[in-house]
Amino acid sequence: QVQLVESGGGLVQAGGSLRLSCAASGNIFSIVAMNWYRQAPGKQRELVAGITSGGTTNYGDSVKGRFTISRDNAKNTVYLQMNMLKPEDTAVYYCNFKAWRVVLTDYWGQGTQVTVSS
Repeated sequence: QVQLVESGGGLVQAGGSLRLSCAASGNIFSIVAMNWYRQAPGKQRELVAGITSGGTTNYGDSVKGRFTISRDNAKNTVYLQMNMLKPEDTAVYYCNFKAWRVVLTDYWGQGTQVTVSS
C-alpha cells in the first residue's frame, strides 16, 4: 500500500520561509509527476507547483519567484521551498503523486498546515 507522508508545516511570520517534504512509502513505481496543492478555508484546492519525472516544473502564478519545487528520485521524495511567505499563503498543503499502477493513479498525502501571520 502506498502512503505519502508530509512534514515541515507550521507557523511563520510574513516574509519568512518554510520547507515542506513529502515522502512516499510502499510499492510505488513509474511516478509521472509530483505536485503540491493547497486549500485555504472556503476556497477550492489549487495547484501550487509540480515537477515531472523529467524535471520540468510549473508553478501557480501566485507563488512564482517565491516557491521552488524539487525532488529526490532515489528517495521518492518531493520538496517545496517556500520563501517570502505571505498571509495569503495560509492553507493546508497536500502532496500528490501521479504514478502508473495499471492506470494512472493519484496518491495524496494527509495534508500539512501552513499558517503565515502578518
